[in-house]
Amino acid sequence: MHAIGVDIGGTKIAAGVVDENGVILAKSVRPTDAADSDAVDRAVVAACQELAAEFEIAAIGLAAPGFISSDQATVLFTPNLPWRDHPLRDRVAAELGLDVRIVVENDANAAGWAEFRFGVGRDVDDMLMLTIGTGLGGAVIVGGTLVRGAWGVAAEVGHMRVVPNGILCGCGHRGCWEQYASGSALVREAQSAMVRDPERARRLLELAGGSPEGLTGPQITVAATEGDPLAIELLAELGRWIGEGAASVAAVLDPAMVVVGGGVGAAGDLLLEPTRAGFASQLSASGYRPVAAINLAAMGNDAGIVGAADLARA
Repeated sequence: MHAIGVDIGGTKIAAGVVDENGVILAKSVRPTDAADSDAVDRAVVAACQELAAEFEIAAIGLAAPGFISSDQATVLFTPNLPWRDHPLRDRVAAELGLDVRIVVENDANAAGWAEFRFGVGRDVDDMLMLTIGTGLGGAVIVGGTLVRGAWGVAAEVGHMRVVPNGILCGCGHRGCWEQYASGSALVREAQSAMVRDPERARRLLELAGGSPEGLTGPQITVAATEGDPLAIELLAELGRWIGEGAASVAAVLDPAMVVVGGGVGAAGDLLLEPTRAGFASQLSASGYRPVAAINLAAMGNDAGIVGAADLARA
């Protein structure tokens, strides 16, 4: 059975026809007008119409950032789009006019499900997925089932408080995990180091065009793979935060695997080894229990599409 998965992001909408083996057969990509919710709806509908004209479709999964209602119909809140209690499922269904099942899913949940079903987590039943980008998203699989919670907003692990009265988060609270374990945190710390010690940050300044404001996360990874000591140190600190926070989640969930996704994965072992060390150092009863495998995600940028489509079949 073919299904359409749509990954709705702040800059683009990527849709694909996905078969039962998680293979994308066709794709359609459109820009996101993040200031106009109606325009986003129209773009989603247009992408689905384009793909449905070529394939027989039985279900559509819409992966959106933010809180999704427990009935998988409404986007309750999303930080990067103007959606508040937005009836996305019903609006898309009305415009499409197709007799197919349509569900809305959190984008991190969709990516995590793709890794669980078709990616690096396909041989385990209990898994924690961490999507590390501008913020820190999460997905939790327990006993082979995606955990959504009572109101559909489970696995928002990025907003666990790890530092009392810490850095102000976009959610309005202070000390959230994503303020220390995200691509934004990596760049923030690097920029601070560039101002504090420009001589030590010489390579980062070169890559950023001479100004800390021009620095990006991929540039830090480039410098680290070249052997730049500061960049290596920054990635190690990020990895430590990821690992230590994951150990706190493991105290509740006991996953067999922690999957790390997002652009920072390009750093490979420069990130993973500190992550594993941080995880092991904070794991309760360490030495008396198995330690979860910590692996990089395998599905790449297609995870949201594949996961959303597969979840729509359920």
